[in-house]
Amino acid sequence: MNMPRLYWETLRHLRPVQIYGRAWSRAIRPQPNLCPAPPLRAHQGPWVTPARRRRSLTGSEEFCFLNEAHSLSHHGWDDPALSKLWRYNLHYFDDLNAEGAAWREPWHKALIARWIAENPPGAGSGWEPYPTSLRIVNWIKWALAGNAFGGEALHSLAIQTRWLVRRLEHHLLGNHLLANAKALVFAGSFFSGREAEGWRQLGFRLLEREVDEQILADGGHFELSTMYHALALEDMLDLVNVMRSSGATVPPAWGAKIAAMRGWLACMCHPDGEIAFFNDAAIGIAPSPKALERYARRLGFPSREAVRNGCTWLRDSGYIRLQDSRAVALIDVARVGPDHLPGHAHADTLSFELSVRGQRVIVNSGTSLYGSGLERQRQRGTAAHNTVVIDGQDSSEVWSGFRVARRARPHGLSVTQAVGGPVVACGHDGYARLPGRPYHHRTWIFAEDGLTVRDAVRGSHAVAEALFHFHPDHTAILSEDGRSGRLILASTEVLRWRLACGEARLQPSSWHSEFGLSQPSQCLAVRLNEGKSAVEFRWSAA
Repeated sequence: MNMPRLYWETLRHLRPVQIYGRAWSRAIRPQPNLCPAPPLRAHQGPWVTPARRRRSLTGSEEFCFLNEAHSLSHHGWDDPALSKLWRYNLHYFDDLNAEGAAWREPWHKALIARWIAENPPGAGSGWEPYPTSLRIVNWIKWALAGNAFGGEALHSLAIQTRWLVRRLEHHLLGNHLLANAKALVFAGSFFSGREAEGWRQLGFRLLEREVDEQILADGGHFELSTMYHALALEDMLDLVNVMRSSGATVPPAWGAKIAAMRGWLACMCHPDGEIAFFNDAAIGIAPSPKALERYARRLGFPSREAVRNGCTWLRDSGYIRLQDSRAVALIDVARVGPDHLPGHAHADTLSFELSVRGQRVIVNSGTSLYGSGLERQRQRGTAAHNTVVIDGQDSSEVWSGFRVARRARPHGLSVTQAVGGPVVACGHDGYARLPGRPYHHRTWIFAEDGLTVRDAVRGSHAVAEALFHFHPDHTAILSEDGRSGRLILASTEVLRWRLACGEARLQPSSWHSEFGLSQPSQCLAVRLNEGKSAVEFRWSAA
C-alpha cells in the first residue's frame, strides 16, 4: 500500500478543527477540579423510564460485553489484555439502566463506590471523553429513577463533568461530540447554580449546531450507520426526557427531527424488527428499535406510521426500501459517509439486503469487532458485502480501523416504476483509481415474485465478481451446471436463483450479527462475462 498516498487521501478531507483539535487533545492534559459539587436541581417534571438495554452485569463482579465475559476481580478496570472497546463498555455503566436493573441495585451501588475508589480523576481509559460522557448520563439516569446517590458519587459526578468540559472531542466530531454535549446537558440539568447552568448552556450550544448537521432531512444520522442512527435516536429521546424533567424548554424543531428519525429507523429494519447492516452495524449495541419506539411513546410522541408497501426513497441519506407483502429489499446508493468523518464506513457501495417472508436471506457481513487487525479490515471490505468486487480491490480504500482514503461516490441514480414493480439503477466511481478506470453500474428490478440484479462493469479489468452472501440459517444448493440454485431453510425452499448472464460458484463466508459473534455462511459468487451479469432471485407466491 502507498502509505503517503493513503494518508493524503484520508487527511485532505478533514476539517481544520479535527487536525489542531487532535494535537490539542494530546498536548494538553488539564488538572482535575476537585471542588465540591453544585447543589442538586429541584426537578419540575416526571422522569420517564428510558429504553432498556440487555443486562451486562451477570454477577456482583462479572460482566458480559460484546459476547465476551470477564471478571472485574481478575482483570480490574483497565487490563490491556482486554480489547479497548470491552474496557470502554466496563466504564459506561449501561447496566444501571438495563433490563431488570432494579434487582441489581446493591451491586450497582457497590460498583459506583468501587469505580470512584479505583479510578482516580484523569487516569485510565475510563476518563477518556467518550466513556466519561456515557457514564455521566447513566449515573444521572440511575439517580433520576429514584436510586440513592451518595455525596461521594455526587462529588465524583461533578469532577467528571468538569473534566469533560475541558476534553470535548472536537477532533472526532460526529457521534462522539453529540455524546459529549448530551452529558453536559444531563449534568447541567441534574445540578443547579451558576456552574451547572454553564455546563447546560455549553451543551445546548453544541447541540444547536450538531443536531442540525448530524440529523439529515430524511431523518438519517449523517454517519450513515443504522447502529449509530439508533444510538443518536436514543440520545435525542433522552435529551427530551431530562429537559422536560428539569423544566427546560425542548427546541420546537426537535419533535419533527425525532419523528423523521423514527421513520428512518423503521425503514432500515428487516421484518424481524432489527437493523440492516450497512457500514458499522451490529445488533445489541443500541437499544432495539422496538425498545426505542416504546420509549418514544412513553414520552408522549404520537404513533409512527407503518412502513408502506412500494418504494421508500430516503433521498438525503441515500438508502432505498422496496417492499411488498412477501419481501423487503434494502439498497445502498449512498456515499460512504460525511467527507470529513467516514470512520464507521464500509466499502459497501451498491450493496443490498433481502428478506423473504420475514426471514433474512441476503445479508451484509455486519460488524463483530473494532481495532485495526486483518479481520476488521476484511469486514469493512467490499468482498464482505453484496456488491461487485473488481480485481480483488475495495470500492473505497478502507484501511486501519476507522480510516478511508479514496472513496466511492454514487452517480446517475434513477428510481422508476415499471409494469412489474420499481426499478432502481445506479453506478459508482470507486474503482476509477485502478488501471483501466473500471466503472460499476447496477440495476435492481423488484417484482411480485422476485428480484433481478443486473451488473455491468465498463473499462478494462481482469476479474469482476458479484457477491451475494446468504444468511447462515439457510443452505445454498448450486446446480451441476452452475447456472441455477436454490436456498433451503429447515427443508423448505425459500427462493431459487437463475443466472441470465455470468458464471456462478458457492464459497464459504461468515456473518457477524453482534460484536463477538461469527457464524459460518455461504456466498454466491457470480463472475461477470464480458463485463456483465444478471441474477434472477425468485420466491413462490405461497
